[in-house]
Amino acid sequence: MWKPEHRRAAERSGLRYPSDLSDAEWAIVEPMIPPARRGGRKRSVNVREVLNGIFYVLWTGCQWKALPKDLPPKSTVHDYLELWNWDGTLERIHHALYVGLRERDGREASPTTAIIDSQSAKGAQKGGLCSILQATPRARRSRVASDTSWSTRSVSC
Repeated sequence: MWKPEHRRAAERSGLRYPSDLSDAEWAIVEPMIPPARRGGRKRSVNVREVLNGIFYVLWTGCQWKALPKDLPPKSTVHDYLELWNWDGTLERIHHALYVGLRERDGREASPTTAIIDSQSAKGAQKGGLCSILQATPRARRSRVASDTSWSTRSVSC
């Protein structure tokens, strides 16, 4: 249930865009951003603005070319997104925020319970490779084909 303290925490009216990081959010995320690589040019882009650009695209669902001009160029934002996805930075940020939020709420860092919907379990039993291959027609063999020229293999389910 939404309480007044939840509404205050979710208030985003003082920011340029609702997707921008607040100062408190940036203070949490900033230490997790890797420093610029050694050698080469110094980092000339504001990493906070890069994150704001990533969050803008995720928040609005807009195309990369529709990124506002007051954010870094779309190629820079996208390149950082790819880099941070590749080197695990995004996963580390997500994990730290997830664990921190659970601990702040007085819960264990990792969940101990999982819920499986019975309809999902029923659907999983019916699908899979066996049902797909059984529904597809078997390949026809020409009279001169060898025993190894089948285009589909037989699967016993």
